[in-house]
Amino acid sequence: MSPIAFRAATPADVAALHPLVERAYRGETAKAGWTHEADLLFDERTSAEELAGLIADPERVILLAHDADDLVGCVQVARAGEDRAYLGMLTVEPTLQASGLGRRLLAAAEAEAVARFGARRMEMTVIHRRAELIAWYSRRGYAPTGETRPFPVDPPRPELAFVVLEKGL
Repeated sequence: MSPIAFRAATPADVAALHPLVERAYRGETAKAGWTHEADLLFDERTSAEELAGLIADPERVILLAHDADDLVGCVQVARAGEDRAYLGMLTVEPTLQASGLGRRLLAAAEAEAVARFGARRMEMTVIHRRAELIAWYSRRGYAPTGETRPFPVDPPRPELAFVVLEKGL
């Protein structure tokens, strides 16, 4: 892997961003990595329209990670309060998972939260059944707050509740 370049997504990036997110979270391609939800969820992770809306929202940024010309990862950071940001959609190309790119995306997201939103804390949610992913975030300073949130599907699926993790920045 050559040096990774990070930048904020623009509307022109949606066409490449959408398939990356789907490959990393859903379907057989996701199983090439270890952070997928392919055994828990079978629908689309997001849509091109939803991504375009996130990119257009001034209270959010999607950081893209490029290796030369290849889009290899992304992460969303959103303002979540006066001194808090929300981290979501941390995505690494499945064949590159365990390469250190996730840690680099996480660090870039935390720096962006401080610079863009003045955040002093970062919050995130993880499906409570994803023990290995929660452990990965714990090793990077995120701790459970004790709060849980319902998974946003209709009809509700209580077996997929989110745990809230938080870290001081």
